[in-house]
Amino acid sequence: MSELSIKLNWRRSEPVLVPTKYTNAHSIIYNEKYKVVVDAAPDWGGDANNTNPEQALAAALSSCHMMTFLALSAKVNWPVLSFQDYAVAYLGENSKGQMSVTQIDLNPTVSFDIGFTIVADELRKMHQRAHRYCFIANTLADSVKINIIS
Repeated sequence: MSELSIKLNWRRSEPVLVPTKYTNAHSIIYNEKYKVVVDAAPDWGGDANNTNPEQALAAALSSCHMMTFLALSAKVNWPVLSFQDYAVAYLGENSKGQMSVTQIDLNPTVSFDIGFTIVADELRKMHQRAHRYCFIANTLADSVKINIIS
């Protein structure tokens, strides 16, 4: 089993920890060198200039989907030239009445080398396969929607 880690650092800047009177802003360090400032989502009092865990979750899913799509495409000799995505995480109440990320939409756009064409149904099937084999998607279960943009 792989072990993949981050370092999270938060320190109170207010004199006392009082509900809704403190900052959630913190840093996450990846691989001992990449630092990202993270906060609560803006609707929950966070700074919109910082990322938030919900965006990070959408980014992780989008990245995993892309890497899986590329691996599968390489195996069948699809000459993928570029891959873009616009991922959206939706916050709301789940079936237990708890706040959660209720859905993540992926909106991938894939382009191929000039001269290569693929029918829409084959592209859709490849995205479905990528979703099925993506580690993050398997962790999230059924809360992911893929809107293929071609």
